Amino acid sequence: MPPAKPPPPARPAKPTRAPAAPKITACAPLPAVEVRDSAVHGLGVFALKALPKGSTVGHYDGRRYTARQIAKVAWNEKLTYLFGLSDGSTIDGGEGGNATRHLNHACAPNCAAQEEDAAGGLLAVRIVTTRRVRAGDELFIDYCLTADASAAPEDYACRCGAPTCRGTMLGAVTA
Repeated sequence: MPPAKPPPPARPAKPTRAPAAPKITACAPLPAVEVRDSAVHGLGVFALKALPKGSTVGHYDGRRYTARQIAKVAWNEKLTYLFGLSDGSTIDGGEGGNATRHLNHACAPNCAAQEEDAAGGLLAVRIVTTRRVRAGDELFIDYCLTADASAAPEDYACRCGAPTCRGTMLGAVTA
C-alpha cells in the first residue's frame, strides 16, 4: 500500500471585510414630478402639476436591507439615499430607487413620509403632500436625521432658508 498523502497545507483565513456600498443606479421617473437642479442642494424633485394636500407623490423605493445587513455595509462619505424604517430595516433609494430619492430636506416641508404595510409583511414609505403644492414648486421632506452623540449639528447643516429653519437636518429635539 502506498504511503498516505499528507494533507494540503492550511490556507490562512481570508480577512473579512464589510461589503462595499452599492453603486447608485438610474432612478425611475414618477408621473407627477420631475428631477432637476435644485437651488437648495444638488438635484431636487419638482411638481409637474398642482398637487392638492394629501396627494401621493410616490413610494420611496430601492434595495431593502435588514438591520443586520445594513450594519455590515461599509458606507463611505459619499452621497447616500438611505431611508430607515421603524422596524429597523432600511431602503437604499440609490439602488433601484425612483425620483423620490432626490427629495431635499426642509425644516418647513410640503411633504411627509408615511410608513404603511405592504405586501409580504414589509413596510413601505409613501410620500404625500402636507399642503397644496403649485406646479413647478420643489417638494421637500424633513429628514429628521439621527446621529450619535459625538455628531455636531453643524455637520448636518440645513440650507432650506425657511424662517423656521433649525440650521440642521438632524431631527428636532423634543423634551
